[in-house]
Amino acid sequence: MKVIFLGDIVGEPGCRFAAETLSEILPLHQPDLVIANGENATKGRGLSQKTVESLYDAGVEIVTMGNHTWDQREILRFIDSDERIVRPANYPVDTPGRGYTICKVNQRKVLIINVMGRTFLSQLDCPFNAVERILAEHSDICHVIIDMHAEVTSEKLGMGWAFAGKVSAVLGTHTHVPTADATILPGGTAYITDVGMVGPRDGILGMNRTQVIQRMRTQMPTRFEVADGANQFCAVLFELDDETGRAKHIESLNRFEPHQ
Repeated sequence: MKVIFLGDIVGEPGCRFAAETLSEILPLHQPDLVIANGENATKGRGLSQKTVESLYDAGVEIVTMGNHTWDQREILRFIDSDERIVRPANYPVDTPGRGYTICKVNQRKVLIINVMGRTFLSQLDCPFNAVERILAEHSDICHVIIDMHAEVTSEKLGMGWAFAGKVSAVLGTHTHVPTADATILPGGTAYITDVGMVGPRDGILGMNRTQVIQRMRTQMPTRFEVADGANQFCAVLFELDDETGRAKHIESLNRFEPHQ
């Protein structure tokens, strides 16, 4: 089973470049499942109905989220009914949406879990406990993919090692900078600390760099807008054993447009 996972898609430029790049690499790699983190896909913050439909049209099948899940308020109108959208599972139990979803790929069930880290990011429930609870509820599924949306590398590494050999993949998102540590942990768990992002590479984490630097200099509130210019596409391709769900291979699939 081949899976492509796209890092955080940022704004309309990220959605457009994701669609363009997927049109090139899907025929080349022929994945069985395509997942993307979409928490920044609409104007850099949140996810709208129009945006998520454009991602589905581009070939994305499951969309994971993060700390910007609720920034586009309209998501409350469709997140409960769309089983392809997965928000962090460590939100309180009565939060709208779902913290995991199950899809069928090549007659195999695949469990996709989204959790959010707590260090410098949130005051949610323990992400480790959330994953353990979900795994206990679905112990019959051996193909399990976790999007660990977290700020610090240590927390993502902790998630990887805590569930090494127990899940198929732990993929870090949120910090938008691709790390060079894609590996297979003992027991067959594909891991990377951060997949990276899809969107403007001439900004700072996809946002207008002038505005970001102004906030850094002045510490005053500044409205961030999605940057212009060249784009980047950061994703990983990994392959899972059809019978056991164990990872056999992982590699980065990164494309960078030249700076303008």
